[in-house]
Amino acid sequence: MTAFSVLDLSPVTQGGSAAQSLRNSLDLAQHAERWGFRRYWLAEHHSMPGIASAATSVVIGHVAAGTSTIRVGAGGIMLPNHSPLVIAEQFGTLESLFPGRIDLGLGRAPGSDFATARALRRNLASDPDQFPQDVLELMGYFAPAAPGQRITAVPGVGLKVPIWILGSSLFGAQVAAALGLPFAFASHFAPAMMMQAIELYRARFRPSEQLDRPHVMLGFNVFAADTDAEARLLSTSMQQAFVNLRSGRPTQLPPPLAGYDEQLPPEAKALLADVLKCSAIGSPHTVRKALRAFIEQTQPDELMITTQMFDHVARVHSYEIAAQVLKSPENSG
Repeated sequence: MTAFSVLDLSPVTQGGSAAQSLRNSLDLAQHAERWGFRRYWLAEHHSMPGIASAATSVVIGHVAAGTSTIRVGAGGIMLPNHSPLVIAEQFGTLESLFPGRIDLGLGRAPGSDFATARALRRNLASDPDQFPQDVLELMGYFAPAAPGQRITAVPGVGLKVPIWILGSSLFGAQVAAALGLPFAFASHFAPAMMMQAIELYRARFRPSEQLDRPHVMLGFNVFAADTDAEARLLSTSMQQAFVNLRSGRPTQLPPPLAGYDEQLPPEAKALLADVLKCSAIGSPHTVRKALRAFIEQTQPDELMITTQMFDHVARVHSYEIAAQVLKSPENSG
């Protein structure tokens, strides 16, 4: 069976608050743990009115403290925003508090607009193209201390926190393959290079101390409900939010809007058609067919399911349907 996990942006709904979003994230994680999801990852985004997980390591601690077995991690930490030493200390702390349950996914995007990225950078000379070197530096802080080593991450040193490379292009695939790390591709919003990236990663993978064979995790949107019509309506919240974001006006997650796609201009329709290529929107039967086709096409080791819905109860139900579908024998990987 293909393993399945959760990617949570801790959505802040229109008229809601970050506090409620973070409570919802913990509630969803507790359900996901019971339903057999392997991991619960939170994503780093900044200056986004609709995303409450900016302080990602803090939210990971919140979720890990309220669960007991599910792995909790970052999907991901945008490393150009941070000193590798600080991230090693944060995730060393998390691993010390919740041993054997913490994952560290790393990306090189800023997770924000340019002005916010400048405000976040540890210095103005920080260069996203130095990402591979930053990853190696971070990995070094988790290694056992060498004699005479002057800088150590405490907590962190000697802890085996699993590191993942995230990507939406061939660059991340190359880094993950060269370093022998698991690779998570952002096919849930940037599917264009998915198949090329998978092929390149698997072909060039070099075994490492952490991983002896390639491991691919793919993002996938699921908007599941009891009927196709209800699922299509519920998915319009995410569609509105994404069009707003790409139009330069990020918003809180809006309520569903009947007939939303009918009022969109052609360029917005084309944008959503591209973004939602790796998606299942519908009843359990419709979701099962879409997931089966995607798994057959890509042969992932793991799927990371993401669902953004305005109503928390509906969102939890969508993940419940996804878990039931993914645990069925016909979707074994």
